[in-house]
Amino acid sequence: MHSALSLNKQAQPAQWPEVKPNRGGRRSLSRLLEPLDQAAAGSIHLIADHGARFKRGDETYELSRYLFMGPRAGDEALRIGIFAGVHGDEPEGVHALIRFVLALESQADLAAGYRLFVYPVCNPTGYENGTRQARNGGDLNREFWRGSREPEVRLLQSELVAHALDGIIALHTDDTSHGFYGFANGATLTQHLIEPALRAAEEFLPRNGHDRIDGFRARNGIIRHNFEGVLSAPPKVRPRPFEITLESPRAAPNYLKEAAFVAALQTILTRYREFIAYAPNL
Repeated sequence: MHSALSLNKQAQPAQWPEVKPNRGGRRSLSRLLEPLDQAAAGSIHLIADHGARFKRGDETYELSRYLFMGPRAGDEALRIGIFAGVHGDEPEGVHALIRFVLALESQADLAAGYRLFVYPVCNPTGYENGTRQARNGGDLNREFWRGSREPEVRLLQSELVAHALDGIIALHTDDTSHGFYGFANGATLTQHLIEPALRAAEEFLPRNGHDRIDGFRARNGIIRHNFEGVLSAPPKVRPRPFEITLESPRAAPNYLKEAAFVAALQTILTRYREFIAYAPNL
């Protein structure tokens, strides 16, 4: 399945170009997103949207958004949101998501039947500074649906409401874990998506098999509870979308972390499409 994206554990891909801090100690967001913007400029599938802006002090920032429209398959497109960079010191998920979208651009059939709402850098100031928190010191992933005043959170909440997503996938990195694992929440079918995704990631990284991970009870690398305030669907939305958070171990080589994320993402899309196609016959 995963060979379609040329994933190979033995053949190390070219390293992601390092986005070095400028003289002010900040990493460049425009340079980071340049490959996506260039691809969108000549694409029939990928649309870039930099219109969502917010203020941090005297500076204006963008919440960069991308829409990937896969080839039509069926009457109604499946709507999936993929989020990375909620913590600014976790660039692996950011890079993996950019690689994934660029791979889809050349192999669009892998996203047939989908509308993918892609948010590669949910915490722009944290990414610039290389910090977990946003520039004001807040952990954005504890602020959702709790009356937050953080502008990034408020923008992302409006996106989550507006797009009525069928599924939400968030990419993170854990500096305390030795292996890949995930949180599974939301719709009942989530459990049927996360296990295949973790198996796909195991082609590149070991799974965390501990019975407690990040303070939660875990089984086979899957946690069924999460912290309060994490990025998630609106509390009252029904039916619930599936919600999956994928966590890579920080100490692993970057190219393996990125490959594991890409393999897991491709597997989730494939399995969910199969489930939806089969569901009418249940």
